[in-house]
Amino acid sequence: MMDGIDLVRIDAGFTRHDVLLALIRAAFASMDGVIDPPSSAHRLTVESLARKARDEIGLLALDRGAGDALLGCAFLRPEPDALYIGKLAIAPEAQGHGIGRALLLRAEAIARETGLRRLRLETRIELVRNHQTFAAWGFVRTAENAHPGYDRITSVEMSKVLD
Repeated sequence: MMDGIDLVRIDAGFTRHDVLLALIRAAFASMDGVIDPPSSAHRLTVESLARKARDEIGLLALDRGAGDALLGCAFLRPEPDALYIGKLAIAPEAQGHGIGRALLLRAEAIARETGLRRLRLETRIELVRNHQTFAAWGFVRTAENAHPGYDRITSVEMSKVLD
């Protein structure tokens, strides 16, 4: 991993859900007023995030040189034919330093370990830069979807087939 930064899985002893929630909200704040409907990050609570951490595979990027500061996270959910990646979030001050890519590489390894040959994620239609970044990392657009109550495309599904 990068100097001083470790990727770890959230385990039963993790108690910093409040800090994790703050990280997700900070990472998704730039989407406010840009995407419609608003991000589901606004509906997360400490309790619902703790449940998510129990029910899914949570990954954290920790800065060991800064007292284990949380720099990023991703939540992985095995599906019948893919590993779904959700709430990929990088602290604003840590964006652009390879943490998101490192989390996705770890997701690839976990998918392979569990016998899944594809990663799947969703990103909002308005977030063209995200589409470009994921495409550069080997993801291709596989579907366009509308949130309930919308008659227009609101999100893009992207997948990456693993070797």
